[in-house]
Amino acid sequence: MYRMFGYGEDALTFWALRNRLSDILKQLKDQTALPDCLVFFRPSFGRRGGAGSAEFGEFDAILAASKNAYLIESKWDGLRRWDARARILLGEAQKLRHQVFSWYLMHWDPEYSSDWKRFKEDHNTEFQNRFGKNVARAGRLLSRNLEFVLTKINKHCSRLKPENIKNVILFFYNQERNSSPPSTAPDDFSMVPLDYSNVIEGHFVVFEK
Repeated sequence: MYRMFGYGEDALTFWALRNRLSDILKQLKDQTALPDCLVFFRPSFGRRGGAGSAEFGEFDAILAASKNAYLIESKWDGLRRWDARARILLGEAQKLRHQVFSWYLMHWDPEYSSDWKRFKEDHNTEFQNRFGKNVARAGRLLSRNLEFVLTKINKHCSRLKPENIKNVILFFYNQERNSSPPSTAPDDFSMVPLDYSNVIEGHFVVFEK
């Protein structure tokens, strides 16, 4: 057996996806069995995300259950006491990321597989009008990543509808340090609080194998 140490939100997100996925599903009131889940950790869709750019950033995770797709942002208490009355604030770029990817999910169809150029031709005007951005260009890393993730989710979650795309915040708190999760989530987001006090050593998350 060996031990591995990780720090911060990324480490906590990985720990939660590996060890607390059943708890996450339970809090989301989703009865999907663990073997029927598909998880993407830190899927990247570019980093710039500015006006006009096709890139729109990275989710901390995407969880595809049997019927629902969960677009996940992670937040933590930063090893300090977190007042439950405090508000979680999301930047405009984070909110836009969820809107953009939801749009892709609703417009992607398996018939476009290996023909991203046609997908862009069919939908770029609508995308520009909606977001002031362009659909990713064919042949670029961004479009290849998008096609891969969209196709996997599309096949996994059959007949995906807008109401099946859900925005989630995983909030990590340390009960032993008198930290507590916020009582409310930002609009259009569900909150999943997770206590990480039993997997912390010093200021690091401990992974054991």
